[in-house]
Amino acid sequence: MRSIISKAVIPAAGLGTRFLPATKATPKEMLPVVDKPAIQYVVEEAVAAGLDDVLMITGRNKRPLEDHFDRNYELESALRRKGDADRLARVQESTDLATIHYVRQGDPRGLGHAVLCAAPHVGDQAFAVLLGDDLIDPRDPLLSRMIDVRARHGGSVVALLEVDPAQSHLYGCAAVEATEEGDVVRVTGLVEKPAPGTAPSNYAVIGRYVLDPGLFDVLRRTEPGRGGEIQLTDALQTQAVDEKICGPVHGVLFRGRRYDTGDRSDYLRAIVRLASEREDLGPEFRGWLREFVRDEIDGVAP
Repeated sequence: MRSIISKAVIPAAGLGTRFLPATKATPKEMLPVVDKPAIQYVVEEAVAAGLDDVLMITGRNKRPLEDHFDRNYELESALRRKGDADRLARVQESTDLATIHYVRQGDPRGLGHAVLCAAPHVGDQAFAVLLGDDLIDPRDPLLSRMIDVRARHGGSVVALLEVDPAQSHLYGCAAVEATEEGDVVRVTGLVEKPAPGTAPSNYAVIGRYVLDPGLFDVLRRTEPGRGGEIQLTDALQTQAVDEKICGPVHGVLFRGRRYDTGDRSDYLRAIVRLASEREDLGPEFRGWLREFVRDEIDGVAP
């Protein structure tokens, strides 16, 4: 079953209002994380997991996404004339990553609707969904693990992260049962952004999914839920309680490194972490960072 999962869907139609005014004319997915736009990290993750066919669900003002993954002959020619092979390779890297397609969502009717827009492209194959706000460190191959779980159990697989109970209301949360594998649970129910104190567990769904194509039919029947939008969580809840629809729902418990670029503070922390670990930037940057923190502490000390 793993060999037939070759398609990844990346919803990228959001307005990015939390980053205004930076996102007034620039898609949030194009905000740089060190020296690459956030969306490129997501595509690289899909490719590393063996998914070489990528569909982006876009909307108005998202043309820069297409431009980034397309050729820029003028820039490439200028770099070639200068003999700047290093920058030329980095410019061409995004173009050669994968076969990338685009479809517009139109009305912003929720994540479930965005995924449903992928149905004509995906067809009857299992597929992955990667949300651009969640960057998963390449040293923690979450998506590959999820594809392995799908290969053994069928159905759909979600990524779960244990969160502070006080934060559960910000996520879709899962009711789970243990399995023989320590990092895999069976999902028996899902609730989108439960009221404080009502979450079925502390396991929150984060932005990685491996979905059975039968879920498209479930989404077509799913009524708008929280926020008046068609919620992917609601469709997965339907699947979880009735495995006859398109198989079970399992969760992979993720304990690795995740960077939330949808939150301004976490976005800044992600840049610091990733820059600190770069061989070309890290040594000098860490030295400056130590001095900066020391000076800040000295400045506020009594």
